[in-house]
Amino acid sequence: MEEQLLANQNDYLEAGIHIATKVKTPGMKKFIYKVRDDGLYLLDLKTIDSRIRVAASMLARYDPKDIVVTASRIYAIVAAQKFAEIIGAQFIKGRVTPGIFTNPNRPDFMEPKLIFISDSRNEKQAVKEASKSNMPIIALSDTDNSTKYIDLIIPVNNRGRKSLAFVYFLLAREVLKEKGAIKSNEEFKYQVSDFEAKMETKAKL
Repeated sequence: MEEQLLANQNDYLEAGIHIATKVKTPGMKKFIYKVRDDGLYLLDLKTIDSRIRVAASMLARYDPKDIVVTASRIYAIVAAQKFAEIIGAQFIKGRVTPGIFTNPNRPDFMEPKLIFISDSRNEKQAVKEASKSNMPIIALSDTDNSTKYIDLIIPVNNRGRKSLAFVYFLLAREVLKEKGAIKSNEEFKYQVSDFEAKMETKAKL
C-alpha cells in the first residue's frame, strides 16, 4: 500500500515547495521531476515528502541540545528559528563564524552532534565547519546548491517564504511525533503561518 503524503498535495503545490531554479548542480539532478516551459526545474514531491520523514526520524534520535540549525536568508531565518525553538535545538542566525565548531579556544565554541542547514549555497561556512568536525549534515537544497559534504539532502525550494514556512512546519511536527511528544497532527499546536516571515508591506490592523 502506498504511503500517504505528510500533507495534502495541493498544500505542497500552493506553497511552491517543488519550484526550483533554472540552474542544476550534478548532485541535485536526480531530484528533478521535470522542467517547466519557462526553464524552471520542478522537484519531485514524493521525494521531498520522504526526505522530510527521514530527516525527522534522524533529528529525533539526537538530544535537541546537540542539534544546531542555521539560516542566513530572511525568510529562512524566521522559519528555521521557529523550528529550532519548537524542537529545542540551538539556532545560529546569519554567518557561521570560522572556528565555532573546531576551535575550543573561541568564546563561542560549540560542539553539536548534528547540523541542519537552510541553504548550503548561502551557508558554505557552516557546511565547511561541520564537515571538519565530522558531524552529520542535513540540508534544505535547491537545484543550484552544492551537495558536497551533505549527508541528507531535502530537495526543496529553499528561498520562497511560503515554501520555507511549510517545510519547517512539517519538520517540526514530524520530529515531535517521532519523539512521542505528540501522537497526531491534530495535537501540533502551531500553524504554517507561525513559521512564515511577515511581509513588511502588510498594514497592522
